[in-house]
Parts: sequence; structure tokens; C-alpha cells
Amino acid sequence: MESIVLTPRLACIASLVPQNARLADIGTDHGKLPIALLKSGQVASAIGSDIGKGPLDHAARNAIDHGVSDHLTLRLAPGLEQVRPEECDTISIAGMGGQTMCEILSAAPWTARGEHLLLLQPMTMIAELRQWLGSHGYDIERETICREEHRRYVVISARGGAAVRHLPLSACAVSEALCAAEHAQDYLQHLLRRELHALCGMKQGQSVEPRLLRQQQDTVDAIKTALEEMK
Repeated sequence: MESIVLTPRLACIASLVPQNARLADIGTDHGKLPIALLKSGQVASAIGSDIGKGPLDHAARNAIDHGVSDHLTLRLAPGLEQVRPEECDTISIAGMGGQTMCEILSAAPWTARGEHLLLLQPMTMIAELRQWLGSHGYDIERETICREEHRRYVVISARGGAAVRHLPLSACAVSEALCAAEHAQDYLQHLLRRELHALCGMKQGQSVEPRLLRQQQDTVDAIKTALEEMK
């Protein structure tokens, strides 16, 4: 029987799921997150959706082995395609790029009504995800930082039903919620080093568009400003 031990990244997401939630876990893979939450009694029910039949079959075996198969429904589908709004109140999407998350939410406009808590853990394009959320009426309620080995991850807690906010991408490099998070200063210093390295590489390039160079400089400046305000 496979052990259901959550990685620090998944454990962070699990800690943000409300008690007695009805969870839809998108990109569930082997189902470890919903199975762990069902075993602990933290969620009342769970849906696990994935585009891979192999991982879903593995999740089904795990659910049987851990005695939660009666409360875990597995769906072979992309994103939220096979999830109905009334079936869940909390949605977790982890381990994907920010652009993919935008596409998943865009294809399920009911997530913007404000009735569902979204727990989003993007692997890439975090600023782009923040920008998209603001421009489509989702409010970022909280950001949580966790560390797994040498990598740092951000989990965005968001909800629809908010006013639309159109922000430049550089302004989305940080957010008020991120700056309020535990370990924010360490994360921002790490982020600043990464973005400065990217800026240096762009300046040395031969054919970088001036617009992109200005955008990268604005991103660096936004992070520096956030760090300065935290002193």
C-alpha cells in the first residue's frame, strides 16, 4: 500500500482547505491531497480530476487501500470540465504553470462568482496569474509561502466576485497579500536575485525589445520597493 505522506508543498495547500470543505482537486495525479484530507476528516467529500488515465487509476487504488473510495469521485477530464459548481466549495490547482491555471479558470467562468475558494499553486508565471485574476474579478485574499528542498513556492488563496483591476505586469510581481505572508522578506530577496539575473542577461542580449527591457526593470524596481517598505 502506498503511503499517503504529503510533500511540504501539498501539506501547505492542505492547511488552507477549510474544515468540512467539499474539495475539487484539479490535476490530482495519484490523489494524495484529497485522500490525505479525507483520511483526516478535514473535508466532507472530494473530487479528483486529471487528464491522465494512468494516474487516475493509481488514485483509485490508493483511495481503496486507504478506505476513502466512497467519498472520492475521480474524473478523467481536463481542468474543471467535468466538475459542476454545486459539487464543491473549494478548488485546488497545483503543480501547473500560471498560464494553464488562467486557461482552466477561463473555461469555468462560474469560479468568478465568489462562491468558491480557489487555492492556486503556480509553478511558473506567478505575476501573470495575479494580473489575470485581477482583470477577471478575482480577489487575492492571502498568499502563503512554503519551501520544499531548495525551491520556494507560493500558494494563492483567491475568490471571485471582486471588482475588476487592470494592472501592469510589473505591478503584479508582488502583492499586498504576498508582502503580508510569513517569510515574505526571504522570498522577495530570492525573487530579486532571480529577476536581477534575468535583467542582466537581457541587457547583454543583442535583440531584446526595449519594451521587454523596461518591463523587466519595472519588475525589479517593484520588488526593491516592496523590500524597502518592509524595513
